[in-house]
Amino acid sequence: MKLSHDSDYILYPSERGLELRHRHNKKIGAVYADFLTGKAQHRRLYGGGKGQQIAKAIGLKKIDKPNVLDLTAGLGRDAFVLASLGCQLTLLERSPTIHALLADALQRASQSQDSEVLAIIARMQLHQSDAFAYLDKLITANSDQDKPDVIYLDPMFPERSKTAAIKKEMLFFHDIVGMDADSDQLLDLARQCAKKRVVVKRPRLAKPLNQVPANFVIKGKSTRYDVYLPYVR
Repeated sequence: MKLSHDSDYILYPSERGLELRHRHNKKIGAVYADFLTGKAQHRRLYGGGKGQQIAKAIGLKKIDKPNVLDLTAGLGRDAFVLASLGCQLTLLERSPTIHALLADALQRASQSQDSEVLAIIARMQLHQSDAFAYLDKLITANSDQDKPDVIYLDPMFPERSKTAAIKKEMLFFHDIVGMDADSDQLLDLARQCAKKRVVVKRPRLAKPLNQVPANFVIKGKSTRYDVYLPYVR
């Protein structure tokens, strides 16, 4: 399926799932989402559980099974990790193309014979929605009942890794989605909606989102998590 009349990309149903391919440069390969094999499976089995940096940032040792709103779901890798650790995930993806890839991966995973995988997928609810519109509804409703414990935000930035796979994904996503230039404004809205905290994933040496210093930071070798407390209500 060609994405538009002038698009360089197509969605192609292959044996391993729905793929995003470049129409004119087949050497680049394809991008697809997957929770059953490869890195997703390895991280689920051997990733370190609640000792992982993302788990510390979300606050899993302090917040029991939090409801997490992932504003920028992408291919769902971080959301899958959090769901595997017991979190309830609401995933938002505004790009119809990326949403289609992620929805396909969730559908394939839902047919797994692995009961653990099925339990994880059951904790992941995907919506094709703009994050601004979703947060605005939460603010307008003015009800804590519908607000998430934690809001997670992983804006798109220039490639953080030199690996070919990451470069390929960034190339495809930058072309289709853009650079998430409006992500700075999401931080303020997120802090109005989260009950416990807002977590922003950043390249380790990048400036904080919207130049706002975090309340505290969880640092890794190439990535860090800036953690913000919600506004006092």
